[in-house]
Amino acid sequence: MTSSVDSAAIPPVNQSIEQPVAKICGEPLMEIPQDLYIPPDALEVFLDSFQGPLDLLLYLIRKHNLDILDIPMVQLTQQYMAYVDMMEVEQFELAAEYLLMTALLIEIKSRMLLPVPVTENEEEKDPRAELVQRLLKYEQIKLAALRLNELPQADRDFSTVQVWMEQSTHDRLPNVSVDMLRQTWLGLLARAKINRHHQINREALSVRVYMSQVLRNLHQCGQIVFHELFSPAATVTEVIVTFLAILELAKEMLVEISQPEVLGVIYVRSVDAV
Repeated sequence: MTSSVDSAAIPPVNQSIEQPVAKICGEPLMEIPQDLYIPPDALEVFLDSFQGPLDLLLYLIRKHNLDILDIPMVQLTQQYMAYVDMMEVEQFELAAEYLLMTALLIEIKSRMLLPVPVTENEEEKDPRAELVQRLLKYEQIKLAALRLNELPQADRDFSTVQVWMEQSTHDRLPNVSVDMLRQTWLGLLARAKINRHHQINREALSVRVYMSQVLRNLHQCGQIVFHELFSPAATVTEVIVTFLAILELAKEMLVEISQPEVLGVIYVRSVDAV
């Protein structure tokens, strides 16, 4: 299939524009520096990279469709040695690993060529069995690593977003339970019994009057300790009426009862002063 292109539609290329030979940190480099040193191995290109001798063996087995449970050692050894010779590795530590595997393959190959006497109590063991087990375990780990690499990863497949939210914190004071009020009430009763009079007089006490008195005290001081609302010289009847007045004020949400610390002092303050 051929196609014709109108030469008039293509703008002429300006041959006089000099193109940069490279870019360093985004800056164009128009000519190669005279003192530039390039190491001999800097331009080497590896078409296939392997993580070790087992990776190379597994690559050769899968590439030539060999049965990993029945490896033809002659063919595999020849291919492995040819590939190692082609690599021309200059790093001795890396080359030693591949050469050690080469020696192992040659040993297995020789053991398969030589007849092995079989005794009555011992069964013939395949020389390739240990190598096959290593290859199968390595393949399982490699496949598992590939599956893990396919999972979404932060900063590779998606980016994490952080949002700053200004939020003011408020101190939450402990709630005053009924048991705490009862204990305080019992303490007030015990103190009132000291001032108990044996003379019985009928006292007309109004809860509303004591409510107004408590509110006046709170408006003057803002916040008062709970037991300070009760006069030390108050009788039992006056203590009861004062206590009912405080509860009625709290019920009508005119005062607030709080306790900053657990088992601490109980405070009463007017809602208007909050």
